[in-house]
Amino acid sequence: MAVALAAVAGFGLVWLQTLAAQFGGAIDPRDLTQLVTATPDAPTDVRETRPRNILLIGSDSRTGANSEIGGAGAEGMRSDATVLAHVSGDRQRVDLMSIPRDLQVEIPDCTLFDGTEVPGGHGKFNAAFSHGARQGDPAEAAACTINTVHDITGIRIDHWAVLDFEGFTRMVDALDGIPMCIPEPIVSAKAGLDLEAGPQVLSGAEALGWARLRTAEVGEVSGSDLQRINRQQELLEQTLRTARAKSLFTDAAELTSFLRAGAESLTTDQELGSLDFMIRLAYSLRGLSADDLTVTTVPWEYTDDRLSVVLAENAPQMFDDIREDRPLSVTDEDDATSAWDDGSDGDDALSGSPSITPGAGSDAIDDILAACEP
Repeated sequence: MAVALAAVAGFGLVWLQTLAAQFGGAIDPRDLTQLVTATPDAPTDVRETRPRNILLIGSDSRTGANSEIGGAGAEGMRSDATVLAHVSGDRQRVDLMSIPRDLQVEIPDCTLFDGTEVPGGHGKFNAAFSHGARQGDPAEAAACTINTVHDITGIRIDHWAVLDFEGFTRMVDALDGIPMCIPEPIVSAKAGLDLEAGPQVLSGAEALGWARLRTAEVGEVSGSDLQRINRQQELLEQTLRTARAKSLFTDAAELTSFLRAGAESLTTDQELGSLDFMIRLAYSLRGLSADDLTVTTVPWEYTDDRLSVVLAENAPQMFDDIREDRPLSVTDEDDATSAWDDGSDGDDALSGSPSITPGAGSDAIDDILAACEP
């Protein structure tokens, strides 16, 4: 979703009718008004346009084609990844805050469309999505997650989107894969991965396995959700870089193909599900550069048994910055188990990659791969 917004921002308003004809109706927009309770107030100091907070959720649903991708046998739905995207009111910055699935929180009681009450309780954050998914509806699952985010952060969620396995893999394949630097050989039967170390282009299926990886027969994979969040954030950054290299920002056919790839697996609120709104929001961000995008994680600390995490004492400050539409004054700090080695700074090996010129195509992809450090 973040890549789609960035692409449309560079694309402009002129192609609205063309895109709407090919893209409209593919998304499943839903109204959660009756299910979302105790919505926090909007920021107290808004000078121009209102800031927007968009909750992006990756679902591990095994229904339909998703069972072939993720493997059958796991009933229900869980949120494999949850990111809160904050778009500033002045449209000068975007903050992407990952919420660990293993974060210990108080989950409120949840109501489904048919009036069924699902009790909450203390548990891991991703249990909120699972509670709401009891009847297989991603919108109900999103509502329970939104209520939980409202309670623990006080941040108003204006929009939301749920994307499943199939949509994720199709969007990556629409870009002809994502170039990545794999730090060591990885073999994981559960994630469906068999990767050599070094620079390579991941297919949609491989990128999904990389984003979901927690166990491996070969490779130093800690099982930590925090390590997995690092991989997901790196993958998002590389996807943005690839989209720029593939002219996604300026090529009507490329953009339409990319949007259509994920649209049929996307469930959103009614406003975000409108292409007109998406294009207007994205166009308002057309002046953003990579320096205006912050990718971070909720500040956290391990529980005593190191099986889960809890909010760190500076987490409320990050929430308050987002709530009041201020630049982030705190960031997360990775621990050793979240990095690939014992005590490294955890920096992305591709962080020094050269700037990519739009439309550079395969040459730019080669540049990205060449930047992979041995």
